[in-house]
Amino acid sequence: MGTLAPKGSRWHEILVDMGEQWKKASGGKIELKVYPGGEQGDEPAMVEKLRIKKLQSVAISGAGLSGIEPGVSALQIPMMLNSYEELDFVRDRIADRLEKGLAQRGFILLNWADTGWVHFFTKKPASRPDELRPMRLCVLQGDNGTYELYKTRGFHPVALAATDILTGLQTGLIDAFQSPPLIALASQWFGGAKNMLDIRFAQLVGATVISKNVWEKIPPQTRTDMMKISRAAGVSLREEIRKSEAAAIPLMQQFGLNVVHADPKAVAEWRTLAESTWPTLRGGEIPADLFDQVKRLRDEYRKSHP
Repeated sequence: MGTLAPKGSRWHEILVDMGEQWKKASGGKIELKVYPGGEQGDEPAMVEKLRIKKLQSVAISGAGLSGIEPGVSALQIPMMLNSYEELDFVRDRIADRLEKGLAQRGFILLNWADTGWVHFFTKKPASRPDELRPMRLCVLQGDNGTYELYKTRGFHPVALAATDILTGLQTGLIDAFQSPPLIALASQWFGGAKNMLDIRFAQLVGATVISKNVWEKIPPQTRTDMMKISRAAGVSLREEIRKSEAAAIPLMQQFGLNVVHADPKAVAEWRTLAESTWPTLRGGEIPADLFDQVKRLRDEYRKSHP
């Protein structure tokens, strides 16, 4: 199993523990070797290795997952969801469709996880879109849709592998990147861009998947036990990520992070920008009916939880 989760992080530890439980459930016949910290490359590289059978499983973010099943992007629409409660409500109701889509493409979803809320990290403080536009903004390599969305809105995107972000910041290739705080801390990226805008621009989900052909070689009863273990690990992952995310920002602040506050006018500008991408995403990267379902579910949740 390949993952970008840093070695020794809680995400990595939970995956290792999941593997130990798999071993017990299979009577010692199944062993899981986890390659953490991007040892197997960035997420597009790991997905490719999964396809050519150099890896059998990956634990990746929604950025990599949407490269397999584009519908996953429906959970990551800029400024569509405002809270984990909204995310859980929506995800629980569209998960079956997304998991069927993954299965049709040859992958079994073992669990859903989170990686946190995406924020902008910049070398110079920036609270408004116009202040960030001149900066060289990192966009993950292979994410052509996001690259074009930024480019057509006057930004200066630079495509980089996640494993090259730290070097890119150090050499001046990029001035800014988007990331959940937990990843920015664990990867030490924030050291090269010590200003974080306090707007939660989007949610970045995560998941663990395994190749269908590998999964189907496992005896049915063992598969049932493994899936139960995997789903429990997913719940642990989500709880741990959410708890750790709350602690990550104060910890980075101790090491010089400056949290940049966006006033109501700046928030409105970011919301206008985010919502300008919705017509492109709807029917493009995200099937129109799925986009509409997410928006409808969000509104349903907000109506019942004012």
